[in-house]
Amino acid sequence: MGKVIRTISIHCAKCNTLLYKYHKGGRGGLVKCFLDRIVKDNTKGDMHCPNCSQEFARPISIRNRPAHKIIQGKVFTKGMCRK
Repeated sequence: MGKVIRTISIHCAKCNTLLYKYHKGGRGGLVKCFLDRIVKDNTKGDMHCPNCSQEFARPISIRNRPAHKIIQGKVFTKGMCRK
């Protein structure tokens, strides 16, 4: 069996602005976003909300794949499955 990949929406927790549409794999919470799985990016790529300018992520590299490490409490998601 392969991984279940679903599309989720990632929103700013401060102003509810849609930041990303993202292909999420696995069942856990959102910790990081790999750049190659971002379907739609509504930010300028600077990891700040385009509406309220709040920083919501930091750049990291995981196994030589560029990613955004999500700062807890700065975003909320829609489309995630509950346990």
